[in-house]
Amino acid sequence: MAHDVIFFLAPDDETAALTRLRGPGEDFESVTCRFIEPDSAIAEWDMYFEAPSTEAPPLEQLYAWRPWPKWVTTPLNDGIEVFALPKRLTLALGKASSAELEELAGRWITRLRSEDGDDMTDDDLLAVLRGVARLAASAASTGGGLYIWSL
Repeated sequence: MAHDVIFFLAPDDETAALTRLRGPGEDFESVTCRFIEPDSAIAEWDMYFEAPSTEAPPLEQLYAWRPWPKWVTTPLNDGIEVFALPKRLTLALGKASSAELEELAGRWITRLRSEDGDDMTDDDLLAVLRGVARLAASAASTGGGLYIWSL
C-alpha cells in the first residue's frame, strides 16, 4: 500500500519520469491521497468504465485486468513508482458524469473497506476521484497525460 499517492498532469512520459526522486511538487497540477494501492485503483476504475456496475469485482478478476498502468520509470527497491494511466481511462474519467463518479466511488470504497477495514485511508475518496476526473478532462483537452507518483 502506498503511503503517498499523487495524481498529476504532465505533457509527456519523459517529463513525468523526471518527478521520480522529488515527486511532482508545485510544478504540476495534482491531486493527493494516502494509503491506497494506486495500480489496483486504476484497474478497478478502468473496469468500471468498460462495464459499469455498483458491485465491486472479485479480486481475481481485478488482478487479471489489463492494461495495468504503464511505468514511466524503472521500478526500484525504494518503493517509488511513476506510471501513466491508460489513455482510455483518462478519456473516460474526463467525460464521466457526477453520477458515474459517485457510483464508482461507492464501489471503490466498499472494496477498500472490505480489504483494509479500519486501516482504510481517511481521505474523502469521492473528492479524490472528482479531482482526478478534473485532471483527466484537462489532460484530454491539452493532449498531455495523467500520471501517478507514489511512495
